[in-house]
Order: sequence, then C-alpha cells, then structure tokens
Amino acid sequence: MINKKLQNTIKKIQKFRDERDWMQFHNPKDMALALSIEASELLELFLWKNKQEVNEFVKNKKNIEEISDELADVLTFALELAENLEIDIEKAVEKKLIKNNKKYPVNKSKGKADKYTKL
Repeated sequence: MINKKLQNTIKKIQKFRDERDWMQFHNPKDMALALSIEASELLELFLWKNKQEVNEFVKNKKNIEEISDELADVLTFALELAENLEIDIEKAVEKKLIKNNKKYPVNKSKGKADKYTKL
C-alpha cells in the first residue's frame, strides 16, 4: 500500500493530466519514452562538465532549481506510468532492493562501482 503522501502526489499528477484530457496520450510506450526524454534533459544539465565544473554547478541555487525541475519531471512520469500499470511503486522498489542486495553483496561491492557480473 502506497503511503498517503505519495498517493496524494499521484492524485495531483492525475488531476493535472485529467484536466487537460491527456490520458489518451499516456499509453505505456509513450510514457516510457517521455520518462527517458526527461531523464535525458536531466543529463543535459551535466553534459561536458568535468568533476570540478559539476561541483561548482550544483552550488548555484538556479542550477539546483533546474535539476529539481527535471527530477520532478522524471519522477512524475515514473509515478504515473506505475499507477497506470497498477504497479505498487513502493513494493517494486523494495523488491528491487532485495534483488540488488543479492547481486551486490556488501563484502564484494563495498567501495566499488563494478557491475555485479564483474564482482
């Protein structure tokens, strides 16, 4: 069962969508594409920046607001897609964390960025 705060956020997303009669466009394929596009817009904010430039970039409140906007877009599409497909996103995350815990045991992966197949 999704917590009340998250469910309230999902209801706000649905209200926004429904007031514009956009559900007709929100099929799984197009929602997945939109999610990917929004994630790419987030990535674009960091494009061509080295580590030092990224560190400076994230110190600026205006840049943090842009990052926040893009993260909100990503999360909005992810939450709506999950809801449209009747996926309990909290359960899905918990289940995935269990899978990832098996793929990336602490004793093999701590401090490493290697893919589980290389541990």
